[in-house]
Amino acid sequence: MRIGGRTIPRSFDVIVRYPLGLSGRFPLVVFGHGYAVSPTPYAPLLDAWTKAGYVVAAPIFPLENANAPGGPYEQDLPNQPLDMSLVISSLLSPRSSAAARVGRMLQAHEIAVAGQSDGGDTALATAYDPRVRDSRVRAALILSGAFDPFISTFTMPAGGPPLLATQGTADTINPPWMTYQFFDPAQRPKYLLKLIGAGHLPPYTQPGLELREVEQVTLGFLNRYLKGRSPGLARFVARGTAGPGTVLVARP
Repeated sequence: MRIGGRTIPRSFDVIVRYPLGLSGRFPLVVFGHGYAVSPTPYAPLLDAWTKAGYVVAAPIFPLENANAPGGPYEQDLPNQPLDMSLVISSLLSPRSSAAARVGRMLQAHEIAVAGQSDGGDTALATAYDPRVRDSRVRAALILSGAFDPFISTFTMPAGGPPLLATQGTADTINPPWMTYQFFDPAQRPKYLLKLIGAGHLPPYTQPGLELREVEQVTLGFLNRYLKGRSPGLARFVARGTAGPGTVLVARP
């Protein structure tokens, strides 16, 4: 990677969750954590996806994570979409026995990217930015994310993968307009879950009603677009909500 005009080696760890007690092959979800944290706070949400029959791979971004040498460095954000693509490549074409074990579990063509906050920015670019877009991505979940603030904004493409965005209406870190900025011009199918009165991180990390609603809608979306099972998402769309304090905007 290039930082300050210098090329330096780049490496990072990936936390992989996979279903136990289920047979067959599973879709892959690559999840990006937010700035100055790690995948750990998101464990309840990632566990819910795994238990529902998904392999979830969560890279620990090398310079943005909470324990990065010298402290988190947010300006590394533009490098992270290629980290997500590398995770996909490493599992589909493994070079280690551990990666090969995971790779044998995967449905190779059923891949989603997801992320929260800066991780959402990362997933958004991986799915839609023509400069780094990964054509293997079949669906994108952007949780309180935005366009990358360190590079010029791109135009949401026609024919991109299905989109689910979630947004707390009381989020002061990535306020709602940042989500609307990419959601409004996105092509269908697209869905927006508004969490009324919710902030930035708690709906995705703190056990409670908001997290359950996020789990249910994200799984409904993943099941619809990676497994072809639509009843869960269709039920929420028909109601226009995922439960108390939520509004679901659907443009199938």
